[in-house]
Amino acid sequence: MTTARDLIQALNDQVAQSVVGQSHVVNSLVLGLLTGGHILLEGLPGTAKTRSVKALANALQTQFGRIQFTPDLLPSDVTGTELYQEVEGKHQLHFQAGPIFNNIVLADEINRAPAKVQAALLEAMAEGTITVGDKTHQLPELFMVLATQNPIEQEGTYPLPEAQMDRFLLKVDVDYPDAAAEKDIIRLVRHEESRDDEKDLSANGTDEPERFAFDINAVFEARKQISKIEVSDMVEDYIVNLIMATRKPQDYPNSSLSTWIEVGSSPRASIALDKCARAQAWLAGRDHVIPDDIRAVVPMVLGHRFILSYDALADGITHQQVVNELLNTVTIG
Repeated sequence: MTTARDLIQALNDQVAQSVVGQSHVVNSLVLGLLTGGHILLEGLPGTAKTRSVKALANALQTQFGRIQFTPDLLPSDVTGTELYQEVEGKHQLHFQAGPIFNNIVLADEINRAPAKVQAALLEAMAEGTITVGDKTHQLPELFMVLATQNPIEQEGTYPLPEAQMDRFLLKVDVDYPDAAAEKDIIRLVRHEESRDDEKDLSANGTDEPERFAFDINAVFEARKQISKIEVSDMVEDYIVNLIMATRKPQDYPNSSLSTWIEVGSSPRASIALDKCARAQAWLAGRDHVIPDDIRAVVPMVLGHRFILSYDALADGITHQQVVNELLNTVTIG
């Protein structure tokens, strides 16, 4: 009998076939799906951010919407708007849903949109609803925002406010692939081009290859199972100690945390660590969380949830360096 874990693993493998050299990105997408969280992908152009999101939506075989964020984007371009229509001789307002009303939503170059658009997206991410006029509309049960942004392009961008950054369950840094992966990418694209030719032939009567079939109910079943994963007092203490170290770094005088962190992580970080650690344990086939599960997800969960001090910025210290120092400093038990 095929279990929910089998289907999720097959989903992971299917997405990985389309995204070469970015296994950590694929794993983060699956974690976000299992925990019902939203993900921010940050990387230079051409690092398969958009491709990864499309690959996930294709493998899930679910509704996919893409929003290309630009400085002139309006909230209604995201949420939808009410149209004045005549129906059977009567004039009435009819809500025309926007692209946010999809299961998987790609918010491409999210930091190019102005504040009003960010506010509309924030409600969707935080509440799972959209308010237009005096009416509130419910988003789909399976709803996930996957946003992308360029870390170095500043002209024409609007940096995301801390409140919105905190709403992203994970922030994933997407780097350029290594030489071996680059070669595999060339081969993959070449193979996809030949496969497109085969599809043209199948349209003329040739048998089409069987598609990967995914049951979306496996996601909801997996979430139920993850909610039952056990977390010991020791593991809970480890989560709390990691968060407290960002808020009170002066308690660790033998580390550089106190000179690097200006503002620590919110309680959402603790909740996110707990959720992601349980999902990580479930994927590994365990019914309980171990410290390694927490360490595996800390870089993605905490990397965007504290503010660097002026001294850290002046010295070129990155969030990843602070996370590494955090993991090296905070002990278990």
